[in-house]
Amino acid sequence: MNTAWGLGLVVRPALGGYLAQPAEKYTQTFSKESVFGRFPYLLPCLGVSLFAAIVLISCIWMPETMHKHKNPNKDIRIVKGLESDLDTPRKKSLLQNWPWMSTMVSYCFFSLYDTAYNEILSLWAVSDRKYGGLSFSSEDIGAVLSVAGASLLVYQVVIYHWVHQFLGPVISSRVASALSIVIVSTYPFMTYLSGAKLSFALYSAVMMRSIVAISASTGIFLLQNNVVRQEQRGTANGIATTAMSFFKAIAPIGAGILFSWAQKHQDSTFFPGDQVVFLALNSVQLLGLIFLFEPFLVLPKVGEECR
Repeated sequence: MNTAWGLGLVVRPALGGYLAQPAEKYTQTFSKESVFGRFPYLLPCLGVSLFAAIVLISCIWMPETMHKHKNPNKDIRIVKGLESDLDTPRKKSLLQNWPWMSTMVSYCFFSLYDTAYNEILSLWAVSDRKYGGLSFSSEDIGAVLSVAGASLLVYQVVIYHWVHQFLGPVISSRVASALSIVIVSTYPFMTYLSGAKLSFALYSAVMMRSIVAISASTGIFLLQNNVVRQEQRGTANGIATTAMSFFKAIAPIGAGILFSWAQKHQDSTFFPGDQVVFLALNSVQLLGLIFLFEPFLVLPKVGEECR
């Protein structure tokens, strides 16, 4: 799943960066009087809608993973009989499963942080230097995010398996979260760089931040699935995704408001402008890191993990 998401990270910024404002970039193809000149972000939106339409149509031929039986009542009686014979313990409610509940809290914090980071990064990079930005073009930031996404694919497919084996999901998530805070703390100081040094610094920082972010999210995702019974995983993932989506919904609003406020406070003596933005991001990430330690993170007892 995360590898597929990484593939989207390669396509998404390239699609947005190169298709936005086509009347200004591709004057021979798009005129300023055309619909794409009056609506400069229509073309990338149409591109995304085309992808969505292809996915929608392809779902028609997607096979259902649930088995369909001719006599479901008979199958239910057989399953109940097997459960009775095995004398299985009573299934614990998800709301009483504290290891799962604690991992879901961390999951929500990381989702809030990651979505807010993605919202702010592009706005900050393309904003003018007098507002604390980097004065990048949409093509520049698109290229940066595409390279980071490609590196993420390589890491997820080739390297993460060994990281997980060596550190495990809990420690790898903690280390990745701490490294993410360190990396994002360097962003405000990039405004003092220019040219090749700035490009190299931003490429490296975005690439490393993407790698540690996927390590943390994958580790938490594995923890969530390992602390619930197999028959509860569908419900558990559904609830966790719903909660995560709520935090992902409020993240762009909060990040946008904070960024707009920071643009008007570049002359503050204490954490001016963009420094406040990245300080707020790291504060959310720090909360997520804290909740990966006991007593906030409740780990299952030996023998309780559902593998």
